[in-house]
Amino acid sequence: MENVIYVILLAVHNIALVGCIGAPYYNLRLVNQRGKQGPRVNYELDKVVEDTIQGNEPFCWAFIIALYATGFAFPLVHYAFHGEFAAFGGVAFAAFLLKHVFVFGIVAIAFYITFAINPKIRVLFATFTPGAAPPEAEATSFFALRARRKKLCKICLAFGIIVLLVSPVLRFY
Repeated sequence: MENVIYVILLAVHNIALVGCIGAPYYNLRLVNQRGKQGPRVNYELDKVVEDTIQGNEPFCWAFIIALYATGFAFPLVHYAFHGEFAAFGGVAFAAFLLKHVFVFGIVAIAFYITFAINPKIRVLFATFTPGAAPPEAEATSFFALRARRKKLCKICLAFGIIVLLVSPVLRFY
């Protein structure tokens, strides 16, 4: 029974991690495609981009919560079946620390994007209208915020890939 629970947790954990990696990957693809249109506001296109990126926020947070919940469930399952937490060596401990540092980095970036950058983008975009060019200062701020979000998204993607690469070590040591 312990193995069945562990396999289910591992499947959910891996799906959550892939979701955490998938969001920045696909958002970056969208942003790169949008970038080919140049640095002028195209209301209809930019609305689709913003609705897509910001609409993915709840999914991102759901994946992060699932990642943490299942990650903490692994040692609890071992404890439930063995009456103690599993001992692990130096390699696994280093992998454990590394994984958590980068997952915390993902959370910090997601938090900053969700609660600092995206609200500013929403406020600026709300001042834009279809068919009319926005004032240059607002357009410049809009694209600067988008560039910052893009940079952070790239870092988040790299962190997720590192977590994905480090995670299997925890199973074997």
